[in-house]
Amino acid sequence: MEETKPWIRRFSRTGYMTKGIVYIIIGVLALLAAFGPGGNTTGTTGAVEYVSTMPFGKLLLWLIGIGLFGYIIWNLIKAIKDPQYEGKDGKGLIKRIGYFVSAIIHGNLAIAAILLAIRKKSSSSGGESEREISARLMEQPFGVWLVGLIGAIILIYGIYELQSGARLKFLKQLKTHEMNDKEIKMAKQAGRTGLIARGIVLGLIGFFFLRTAWTHNPDNSKGIGGALDELAAQPYGMFILAAVAAGLILYGIYQIVRGRYERMNFGHGS
Repeated sequence: MEETKPWIRRFSRTGYMTKGIVYIIIGVLALLAAFGPGGNTTGTTGAVEYVSTMPFGKLLLWLIGIGLFGYIIWNLIKAIKDPQYEGKDGKGLIKRIGYFVSAIIHGNLAIAAILLAIRKKSSSSGGESEREISARLMEQPFGVWLVGLIGAIILIYGIYELQSGARLKFLKQLKTHEMNDKEIKMAKQAGRTGLIARGIVLGLIGFFFLRTAWTHNPDNSKGIGGALDELAAQPYGMFILAAVAAGLILYGIYQIVRGRYERMNFGHGS
């Protein structure tokens, strides 16, 4: 059985933890926006920009930017090398394409963090990156179909994450034999609620991309911040936003736990 190199495992684990911190920031800001001053609905890039205003922000940005590359590397390995044997059937290919799309999205985020760290304004904020990506794709041959395909993949992956959370399927990805009862309980609670919340947000983002393809209007493409704004605009929207924001905080906690206990060898090894 092929082994994942130790340095890749360590770097990838750091990547999961870094991603978790970013989502905790997104959730906290959205929770403050729902019930108090000082917060706003934002996406991953907005969360990184918020970090730049914190004490030692430049150092934190470097750590986030470098750390995210660990997550990117592991997603590319999962997409190309298929260490977890997802397979080449429809379900397996959708998951592997999802890993690849995630690597691209987080690559953009890592670069944005590093650009901010060296005091250069990032190329996007809030939902601008999604609009820019859609606009560039729609200029290409079959671009509308590509935007629609991306939307469908994100929507399906969102449904997959929601189901994974609701049915506790994510526990298969963790080395539960190394976890104590308290850690398993925390992983179950954070993973279930967090994945359901993120599944809802991804479903909305996928819908926005599909709507972009249908209307041929890149302005309809939105990221996490746009999805949270859409939830806030619904009846009782502040309560819905608060619930999803809390879920995203728990998703961030789950990612930190996952960084510690994710299975990272080929197959179902440790």
